[in-house]
Amino acid sequence: MTRTDPETFLQMAEAALAELPHPFRGPAAEVLLRVEDWPPRHILDEMGIDDPLDLTGLYEGIPLTEKSAAYPSPYPDSVWLFREPILQEWRDRADVSLRDLVTHVVVHEIAHHFGWSDDDIASIDRWWE
Repeated sequence: MTRTDPETFLQMAEAALAELPHPFRGPAAEVLLRVEDWPPRHILDEMGIDDPLDLTGLYEGIPLTEKSAAYPSPYPDSVWLFREPILQEWRDRADVSLRDLVTHVVVHEIAHHFGWSDDDIASIDRWWE
């Protein structure tokens, strides 16, 4: 039986960061991981998303490619994992482990931390094939 509680999600997310290739681990370790059951309504509204099941994760921060020592960020960069949408996708897909799905969401959001756009990620991401 796969555990699906928030603490298990956090452990899977931390493991995903620890498994990143060496040059990425240090900068990624500075990102705060957050596990929430659902995306907050204000975030969905800002992004123009009607169905909360459509948002499994979110990077919130200033990408490394845009950071400046002269203007440090007042808040830590964060990766949000939205547990209920991830669980729904996991149940719907039924062809990947929950750990692999959480890892995929974490890596996708961490890519934004390194300055990648969704289009950049999609150009190499074979997850949906």
